[in-house]
Amino acid sequence: MSKQTKFQLDENQMPRFWYNLQADLPKALPAVLHPGTLKPVGPDDLAPLFPMALIMQEVSLEREIEIPEPVRDVYRLWRPAPLFRAHRLEKALGTPARIYYKYEGGSPAGSHKPNTAVPQAFFNKEAGVKRLVTETGAGQWGTSLAFAGSLYGLEVEVFQVRVSYDQKPYRRAMMETYGARCIASPSDATVFGRSVLAKNPNHPGSLGIAISEAVELAVQRDDTKYALGSVLNHVLLHQTVIGQEAMEQMRMADVWPDVVVGCTGGGSNFAGIAFPFIGHGLRGGPKPRIVAVEPAACPSLTRGRYAYDFGDSAGMTPLTKMHTLGSQFTPPGFHAGGLRYHGMAPMISHCKELGLLEAVSYNQVECFEAGVLFARNEGIVPAPEANHAVKGAIAEAMRCKREGKAETILFNLCGHGHFDMTAYQKYFAGELTDEHYDESELAMALAGLPSVPEPV
Repeated sequence: MSKQTKFQLDENQMPRFWYNLQADLPKALPAVLHPGTLKPVGPDDLAPLFPMALIMQEVSLEREIEIPEPVRDVYRLWRPAPLFRAHRLEKALGTPARIYYKYEGGSPAGSHKPNTAVPQAFFNKEAGVKRLVTETGAGQWGTSLAFAGSLYGLEVEVFQVRVSYDQKPYRRAMMETYGARCIASPSDATVFGRSVLAKNPNHPGSLGIAISEAVELAVQRDDTKYALGSVLNHVLLHQTVIGQEAMEQMRMADVWPDVVVGCTGGGSNFAGIAFPFIGHGLRGGPKPRIVAVEPAACPSLTRGRYAYDFGDSAGMTPLTKMHTLGSQFTPPGFHAGGLRYHGMAPMISHCKELGLLEAVSYNQVECFEAGVLFARNEGIVPAPEANHAVKGAIAEAMRCKREGKAETILFNLCGHGHFDMTAYQKYFAGELTDEHYDESELAMALAGLPSVPEPV
């Protein structure tokens, strides 16, 4: 057994560029379409929502995009993030596999989300923006944008999905500590929110609804822009600092992963760990298996349809081709609120169609069981979202045990669960149950997908 279980880069080894997978894909992404004309959108179509610097990153085909030094300076608060080998977990499982995990919970917000919140706030500040509006599920993204906004003197308003707003009061308090305003969604602050509440005053909310509310506010004022914590290309781009650091740390450990695992909701932390490895493989390097782990109660990759759909419930956003459960689909209120999104990032969906990754889904209780086992052996209590990655890694390790293979497994532990202890309390009390979506509701949502002609 190696005496070193932690692999830490120094500041000089922190990435200077974000990695853009679009440069290496064998087939270009399907176009993003205007919801009215169904024609490909241009930069001007996105200008009401995003500053031009982020729009150019969204459409860029350059392999490397330089990280501004002021952003790297903030990154130094927690980056480079450590990589650990999970010796104790390996022993508990009795597996010949070697398990490594990249830990993103050391950021001020406790997750990977500041990797994109900071540059988004920076580029908006540079463009003269005064206010950012956004949505959040479990609250990691809202907390991260609140933190980033406080650094750059930006007003931040966050629409938090109602079920998570109620489940996770400490994340709401953390957003307020950083100076943000947190609003339960659906709300009476927007026309769309009021329309949802008129139909169902007790609506649990969804990320699609919260996005609609945030976008509605963003387009009303010239000094306001919208910020998104996942799904879009520029968001996934910013997260690639995770995988780039992990590649250097795996070299320090003198191993290379046979399997790379990440949890998936909208796709940002998964892209962060996986895209640099996928790109390395596409350029002639080793090609590890890439495994996306999603909740069985919101299985966009394993049950969704690959089709054009709206990113929000009101149909205000451009149409992107992605694996989707339908923008009208409302997932049940399981505790991994960050994974409760109806669609998957278009670039991740595209990679799945190209056979560059595979997807599995697990239920809530078995993921918490995996998280508890991990905590009792490695000492870190994972967030409910991260529990899915832990479960995926354990499943791979047990496969290695059955097959007698000493493979190397790398997964992204994307955040800690210190604000999710109510969910752990319910687990230990036997009150945490597996949530199941309504098959008829899913069928209706899929039947309501926009009609988009296939390109000739």
